[in-house]
Amino acid sequence: MTTTADTDLSESVEETAEAIATMETRGAATIADAAAVALAEQARAVDAADPEEFRATMRAAGRRLYDTRPTAVSLPNSLRYVLGRMEGDTVGQLRSSVTTAAADFSRRLETAQDELGRIGANRLRDGDTIMTHCHSTDALSCVRAAVEQGKEISAIVKETRPRRQGHITATELRKMGVPVVLIVDSAARRYLDETDHVLVGADAIAADGSVINKIGTSGLAVNARERGVPIMVAAQTIKLHPDTLTGHTVEIEMREEEEVISADERAELGDLTVENPAFDVTPPRYLDAIVTESGQFPPESVVTLMRELFGESATRPWEEPESTDGAGEAAEPRVDERTEPR
Repeated sequence: MTTTADTDLSESVEETAEAIATMETRGAATIADAAAVALAEQARAVDAADPEEFRATMRAAGRRLYDTRPTAVSLPNSLRYVLGRMEGDTVGQLRSSVTTAAADFSRRLETAQDELGRIGANRLRDGDTIMTHCHSTDALSCVRAAVEQGKEISAIVKETRPRRQGHITATELRKMGVPVVLIVDSAARRYLDETDHVLVGADAIAADGSVINKIGTSGLAVNARERGVPIMVAAQTIKLHPDTLTGHTVEIEMREEEEVISADERAELGDLTVENPAFDVTPPRYLDAIVTESGQFPPESVVTLMRELFGESATRPWEEPESTDGAGEAAEPRVDERTEPR
């Protein structure tokens, strides 16, 4: 079996992999685009004697890129989109299919957020008040588009501890001319009575429509449903998580306790455990719509879009064929139920 170490990869792939690994290249869309461009450069650079050598080299390039951030969502989606469309009987046909797929993927990324914003803005009415949680450029694109349509929008912004990403959201909204009320996280339920829409982003979306997002999203969604306030998730399709098609469990990152408590406070409080989960999981029953650049979907039907873009199962086209036996077996999508609201 050909391994990544056995294959000479292009300078573009090596430089891109290094930039992603060191976080010089960061952000879901930026990482995904960089990977697609690197694969296209690799396809142009390959001097393969036959189609199988070309395929093996492209798979090796995919593995090199994938191994830099194996827990990311957008990176493997980029690899799936490009390598999953590699087809042909000759080296020339294979090369053309890869470069065309990479260009299509990059073009889609370039317009995705604007298109998503236009679609999401259709759900916002003139005079609406939104409530936000954390900071999401996808969610803000919906507000920006609504404002550009001439709608008057106001916002209630949760500060989102412990890192206070809500302050970034408040700043961006004020630049748009949107009136902002900044609230502490624990006041959200009180202010839902003054809210027309809850608008959040997503770090990942599972096949069953569950949304993995900044900790506190699930609690807000439960309260919003109880108050009858619709909750909209705005996320580009690179946030879809195809691995959940085959039962992959989404891991919830635990961050450093220093984000929550200082060393002096820790010493004063004495012997205790500090937990700082970065994300939680909101089940689809608490969500009204997931808005993407491909349209808006009821959460439970997003699996159809996932399969259309990335295949019928969690395929890994960067792996050698013999290592994917049984990968197509369907299983119930799962997320970490410990974070699911009861």
